[in-house]
Amino acid sequence: MIKQKLADDAVIDVVEAEYVPPYKIHLLFSNGAEQTVNFYRFLRKSYHPEIRKYLNKKLFRNFSIAHGRLDWNDYDLCFSMQDLYEGTILK
Repeated sequence: MIKQKLADDAVIDVVEAEYVPPYKIHLLFSNGAEQTVNFYRFLRKSYHPEIRKYLNKKLFRNFSIAHGRLDWNDYDLCFSMQDLYEGTILK
C-alpha cells in the first residue's frame, strides 16, 4: 500500500490493472508506484443500482484502462486518480 499522498498537481496514469478476486484490482502507475485497491466496501455500501450492479463479479472484472484511467463500460463507473493511488475509495 502506498503511504504517501498524490500531489494535487501530479500528472499520473494507470498503465496496468490486474483483477484480484473477489473485488480488488492491482494497479501500476506511470511513476512506478503500485496499489491494490479493494472496491468491495464501496460497492456494498452504495444504494445506487447502477453502482451496486458491479457486485456482479462478471461485470466488475470487465474493466479497462482508457486514456490512463481505470474505466468500466465507457465511464459508467470510474474513480479519481488520487483515490486510486492512495487506495482510499471509501473513507
